[in-house]
Parts: sequence; structure tokens; C-alpha cells
Amino acid sequence: MEKLPVIPKNFMWGGAVTSFQTEGASEQYGKGLSIVDARPVPENHSDWKTAIDFYQRYKEDISLFKEMGYNAYRTSISWARIFPDGEGEANEEGLQFYDDLLDELIENGIEPVITLYHFDLPLALAKKYNGFSSRKVVDLFETYAKTIFTRYKDKVKYWLTFNEMNLVLLNPEYWGVTEPDLSEASKYQVCHNVLVAHAKATKAMREIIPEGKMGGMISYLLTYPATSKPEDILANYKAKELLNDFYLDVLTGGEYPSYVTAVLESKNILPAFENDDHVLLKEHTVDYLSISYYQSRIVQHTDEQGITAGMSINPNLKLSEWGAAIDPIGLRIALKDLYARYKFPIFITENGIGVKEELNENQVIQDHYRIDYLKQHIEQMKIAIQEGVDVIGYLTWGSTDILSSKGEMSKRYGLIYVNRGEKDLKDLKRYRKSSFYWFKKVIESNGEEL
Repeated sequence: MEKLPVIPKNFMWGGAVTSFQTEGASEQYGKGLSIVDARPVPENHSDWKTAIDFYQRYKEDISLFKEMGYNAYRTSISWARIFPDGEGEANEEGLQFYDDLLDELIENGIEPVITLYHFDLPLALAKKYNGFSSRKVVDLFETYAKTIFTRYKDKVKYWLTFNEMNLVLLNPEYWGVTEPDLSEASKYQVCHNVLVAHAKATKAMREIIPEGKMGGMISYLLTYPATSKPEDILANYKAKELLNDFYLDVLTGGEYPSYVTAVLESKNILPAFENDDHVLLKEHTVDYLSISYYQSRIVQHTDEQGITAGMSINPNLKLSEWGAAIDPIGLRIALKDLYARYKFPIFITENGIGVKEELNENQVIQDHYRIDYLKQHIEQMKIAIQEGVDVIGYLTWGSTDILSSKGEMSKRYGLIYVNRGEKDLKDLKRYRKSSFYWFKKVIESNGEEL
């Protein structure tokens, strides 16, 4: 009997990046400053002025993506490139750049997957309104989203509103909130505002692009109980609720889960709902779920308070150079849990490993460790698909080497090497790594040849 392929024919293979980690031109062509541009640059880190110069070199990079076989590529749009101050008149030069970029992807047979917001709020909105703690910024995000949907409605089908939305309670500063030591009540209000902004953008997309698909994205941090003690199992359960499930429950079901509202009501810190918030959340749920997946942790019962209290590294797993526990089976567990709970298609829009790398004497990067990492994760994804999980795509993080989210060029994720250091831009030349040729075969065989 002929063996049937595991992965469906229309599966999306490719890579994922952000605008601010790739584009450069951070203060050019009409772009305003974002909160990322204004961050202090730590010692031995880079600023964002050039990044990997994707703004000028996107055609060269897309040609390499096509050679690798990509049929999907995820990036973000810079809000500050479209609205330099976050509001007011749109910057036509910025809109035209993304027109040209999207056209180039489409002409090369690559489906654009676009994130509207990836932690880079226009700096003016942080200074003027304290970011997403203000409903004014929710409304401005809706205006920005409508501008983007209207402009690119014929070019983009797959959308994400916010990158890793579940980090909002842990890192409200990623949403432009400038207050230090934010109260728990204030954090939940920012979270609520982000959820409402997502719903407003989803509503706008469905009105402007009826055939469009809106995803809800979280960073899926899988956790295990540290032991079989019931106290540890309960602690892990509660961590999972606030790390992952809360956001996914709202994104798919359109309402706050009772395990959140009961606690917030008992503390008298339930967020302020405006008149139509309940309806917005209920009527504008997602079309698919999107996750980034890099690692897992263990959770032990503790009397300390906080979402990540009692969390530590799993001693049974190897760590990456940056301390992430490498857990391919964890990806399968996450996929199975997500699909059993929600029954929504799942798009893996980030997975990869950051490593310090240098070209050898032959100008080559033999990254067998990256091949092993990606291979093991794809293998587990395939088993999850065989077990009935609907996975629609797999994107590595990133495609080329890019600056890390903290501005480290030394933390390289790409399948294509970019020749620059932290301070020395060198020639920014691109080199295919061994993983480039490996992933090309994976895509050509639709995941059959690993």
C-alpha cells in the first residue's frame, strides 16, 4: 500500500521576522521613532539604525527565500513607518515600501503573513498616552489597522494583530506603558485594552477583507509539574491558565474565563469594560491560532505570588546557549493540547534556536545543531498531525540572521548568515548556511525528507 503523506499539500513553509529587527532605515523615509528605537543600547549590543538593511536588500533576500522554497513569509509592519507619530496623516513613502515588499513576495510565490504590531509602538503614543493603558491608543490602533487593511486588501490573506499577546501581563512595557511598578489592576486593564484592540481590528479586517484570515498569537511556554505532588500539579495548572489559556479562551470563545473573573472580582480589580466591549470580544473571534514555541519549564508550588512564581529550568533537558530548554516533544504536547481544547487550525509562526556563529575559512556555517533542532521539532509536529491535529504551517525564526529582540547580532537564528557584528556593519553580505540546503529539501519533499 502506498504511504500517504503526513503533511497536507497546501502547508505553509517559510520563516518569520519583524520589521524593526530587519529593516533598518529606522529614522529615514518618513519613519517616526518607535519605543524600540528609543531604548538604551546595552554594552556590546547594536542599535536599530541599520539592522540587516532589509529595507534596501529585500529583493536579494526574497530571491534567497524563493531558492529555499518558501511559500510563506511572516514579517510585521512598522506602525511608526506608516504613522510617524502614531496618529495624523499617513506616510505615503512608508505605505509604498510595504506595497513594493508585498508585491515582491507575491511575485516569487510567497504568501505574506503580516503582523500589525510587534512590540514597536510609535514613541509619541507612549509619551503622550502611556501606550495601551489608554483607550485612545486602542482607537488609534483601529485606525492604523483599517489603513493597512484597505491598502493591502488584495495582497495579504493571513493576518496577526499582536505578536505574543500573552506577554502583556508580564511585560506591559512592550505595549508602550511607561509607568514602572504597574499595579495588578493596571496590568489587567492594559491586557483588556489589547484584547479589545484585537477585536476591533478583527472586525475591521472582516469588513474590508471578507476572505481574510485573522489569527490570535501567543508565545506558548509549555510547563510541567516539578513533581507528582498534587501541590505542584495544581501550581502548574494555575500557571498554564494565566500564561496561555486565558488569552486563547478569549480569542476563541470571546469572553473572559471564570477562573480569571472570579479572582479579579474577589480583588475588586476587574478591568473597566466600555459599553460594547463584551459584544466586540464575543462577535470577533479568530480564524486560526498562532504560536511561537521555543522551550518548556517546570513549576513547583510556592507561597510567592506572580504568574511565573515557582518556575524553573527542567533538569532533564539540554539548554541552548541562551538558557532555553530544548524540548521538541513539548511542541507536540502543546499542539495536542491546543487542538483538543479549541479545535482551531494552528499555525506555528516561530520556532528556532539562537547560536553564536562565525564564518569558517571557507566562508561557510556548518550548523548541524540547527538542523538537529529543527528536524526534531518538525518530526514531533508531524506526529501531532498524524494524531489528528490541524497544523497549517511552520515558520522558522528567522530566515536570515537578524538582531535579537534585545539587539544582539551574536544571537543568530537564521538559515542565511548576515555578515555584520554588533558595532561593525562589515559588508552585510548574505551566505547560505548548511541549514539552508537542508530546509530546501524539507520543503521540496513537503516534510517527508528530514
